[in-house]
Amino acid sequence: MSRIFHRAPNTAFSLFYKMKQFLLVFMGGGFGTLLRYLISKNLNGYFQHFFLGTFFVNIVGCLLIGLLFGLSLKGQLMSQNQTLLLSTGFCGGFTTFSAFALENHSMLRTGELFYFSFYTILSIVIGVAAVALGIWLAKMV
Repeated sequence: MSRIFHRAPNTAFSLFYKMKQFLLVFMGGGFGTLLRYLISKNLNGYFQHFFLGTFFVNIVGCLLIGLLFGLSLKGQLMSQNQTLLLSTGFCGGFTTFSAFALENHSMLRTGELFYFSFYTILSIVIGVAAVALGIWLAKMV
């Protein structure tokens, strides 16, 4: 059985549609990035060996993307544009694996193995649990 994949014709409409998608991702990402910056700036200084702002942002982002994914599984609750704005854009800009990796590298470089292990394991375990919780919450809607 062969499948034929059709490409949208390169028309002004398809160009407008692509630009709209790019703009949705850009706007969501910009807002997510700004919110991440504000939260991290205000929370990262609370503990010397634990980056509370980055941790909080990543866990909330995991919960949110799990909730959005769960809602998208329910059918027509989210449009493709809403998914681009919220999941790809906002969550992509809001969560920050690169900052997480840099903070871990900093702890390894300074020999803080306990804090490195604690922060890494806690972030991953609670992050995965938050995604699962978000999907479960979406089922309740």
